[in-house]
Amino acid sequence: MNLNPLLVAIVGPTGAGKSGLALDVAEAFDGEIVSFDALQVYRGLDIGTAKVPLEQRRGIPHHLLDEVEPHGEFSAAEFVRRAVPTIGDIAARGKLPVLVGGTGLYLRALREGLFEGPGRVPGLRRRLGEIAGRRGTGALHRILRRWDPELARRVHPNDRIRLVRGIEVYLASGRRMSDLMASSKRPLAGFQDILIGLRPDREVLKARAEARVDAMLSRGFVEEVRRLRLEHGAGIPAFKAIGYREVLRYLDEEIDLVAARNLIALATIQYAKRQMTWFRREPEILWFDGCGDEERVRAQVLDCIRRADPASGEPRELERFHAETAP
Repeated sequence: MNLNPLLVAIVGPTGAGKSGLALDVAEAFDGEIVSFDALQVYRGLDIGTAKVPLEQRRGIPHHLLDEVEPHGEFSAAEFVRRAVPTIGDIAARGKLPVLVGGTGLYLRALREGLFEGPGRVPGLRRRLGEIAGRRGTGALHRILRRWDPELARRVHPNDRIRLVRGIEVYLASGRRMSDLMASSKRPLAGFQDILIGLRPDREVLKARAEARVDAMLSRGFVEEVRRLRLEHGAGIPAFKAIGYREVLRYLDEEIDLVAARNLIALATIQYAKRQMTWFRREPEILWFDGCGDEERVRAQVLDCIRRADPASGEPRELERFHAETAP
């Protein structure tokens, strides 16, 4: 039997209850939590990023939160550099690494690795943008299919960013991006990973997103943004993110608080849809219909992990479990 250490990653749209489910998993299996959230990595960005307050973490260690100052830069490559030894240390101490977050790029970089590709080619990007504007992103997909059919198979015809990057890599380097990705080192080689996906009903998710925004505002989100701007200025990366940019407009008296609230809720719902589009492309995710704080979902997820845990002495039955619980 393959006894590689287990790793659990919980994914899904914002507001789906990922953080609470991660706490339940870590508590049940003696785990520690590793965040893969592009904004929770910043110190002081607490309310607007829905960071779990210290007093609600049940004494479970959380990693890759509050790693850099708000004015600092952080990338997928830096995330991988910090996450790999952190996950390795958790596993070496006999604990279960539980990854949770909504930044799909960070998780993909951690699981598949990053390749050394060419830099951006602005002129080419403008040309490709013109083609997409005239003929649609389907034209870009056809171009990519000609030069890198493997990558084209994995990229949705509407995913303009990845289509442009795939064409750009090929024309700038003469090598297929799919080949470069295949030859890149996989940072988590040696782990048996389980990808848990939460798939709430759309109307439920919309209601939760709106309730989440109201809770953020009642907890002092406006004061958090005001303090951050006072301490770090208006040019920090976070101020381009959902919530922060709308509250800044309120503080600058461009809109009132009701309008800011509605804009945040709308942007949050739209972002959740984009997250689901991203994660649906990951074929290894085991999907659970509902939110992470539903007892039914929680029970199914814990049972799924028990079946895969090498320490349990039971065979790993993820495929069969997925078939049993599929709608």
